[in-house]
This record gives sequence, C-alpha cells and structure tokens, in this order.
Amino acid sequence: MNTHLKYLLGLAVAGITFQSCEESTFTPKPRGFPKIEYPEKAYQVFDKNYCNFDFEYPMYAEIIKDSMFFDEQAKDECWFDIFVKQFNARIHCSYYPIDSKNTLEKLHNDAFTLAGKHNIKADYIDEIRIAKPNHVSGFLFNIEGAAASPFQFYLTDSSKHFMRGSLYFRAEARPDSLQPVAEFLKQDVMHLINTFEWHK
Repeated sequence: MNTHLKYLLGLAVAGITFQSCEESTFTPKPRGFPKIEYPEKAYQVFDKNYCNFDFEYPMYAEIIKDSMFFDEQAKDECWFDIFVKQFNARIHCSYYPIDSKNTLEKLHNDAFTLAGKHNIKADYIDEIRIAKPNHVSGFLFNIEGAAASPFQFYLTDSSKHFMRGSLYFRAEARPDSLQPVAEFLKQDVMHLINTFEWHK
C-alpha cells in the first residue's frame, strides 16, 4: 500500500472515530426532584386531657406523646409531637406552666434564643406577633434558608400557660427540595394557631 493511500485510509478512520465520539457526547440533565403527592387538607380536633388547650391538626398527622424529648426527660406531661409520616416531619410541642421558675419573660426570651440559633444557616428570620381573642398571644418565627427548623412559634395567655412549637424534618436541610413541603406544612401550623384555644 503506497503512502498516499495509507494517508487517506488514516484520515477516514480518524474521521469515523471522531464522528462516533461526537455523537456520544454526554450532556448532564438538570437535577430533578421526585414529584410530591400532597394529601387533601382536612383537620381533626386535638382535645387530649393531659393538655390545657385545644386546636385542630391535620387528618394525615398523628399525635405522638413520649416521655423523652430531644434525648431529655419531658418536663411536663403536655409534651408531644404532631408527626406527619408522609414527609418525615414533626411539629415538636412543649408546654410550660408560668410560675416563679418559668416566668413569662424567661420563656419569651428562651423562645427567641432558640429561634435565633438558626441564624447561622438561615437567610433571615421574620418575627411576627400573634394576637388573638380569648387570651391567645405570642410570636411566629418564619425561618428562611437552610435552617433545621423553618417555622417556630409560641402561644401564651400571659399569666398561666405557655406553649411552644417548632417544625422539623428528619432530613438534610436543603431548601430547594424541602421548601415546597415546608410551605405546605406551614399552612397546617397556621391552622393550629388560628384554631388554638385555652381551656376555661
């Protein structure tokens, strides 16, 4: 085979090889998230005799009362979780009677301190005052960003009772994937607050 023919054959093989490589070029797809099926909004009454209040919580959630709370002994019988299994989410609820040890000022400051601990990863924290009839007042903390708890609140009658709640996911705090679910569950927290009443 003469040199000229070898040269042409080499060009043809190189062209075929280059073309086949070009056709199999991999283009990464943008990251996608699984489609979330949201349950229909429907509520039931929380009227447990171990608490001094009532409210409405989702039909797709369950109340889990435990003697342990974040690996410590529950400080009152009225400590419980509102567990939403579908999203592996919990609204941790803790109750404190207002007394000489747990004054309203101390409990108020503790709630702001606990919400403020999320400032490290949060983009910002929106503090919203709650004022309802029937002696229900408090604060709502809307925490935006990669914080472990996107929503916290406390409710009090300012004299005897103080109840604090915080929404947590048992998952890595990734705002891009958790945000839609967090917004869905924030509606349930708002419904809890709007239907909350102290026992007379």
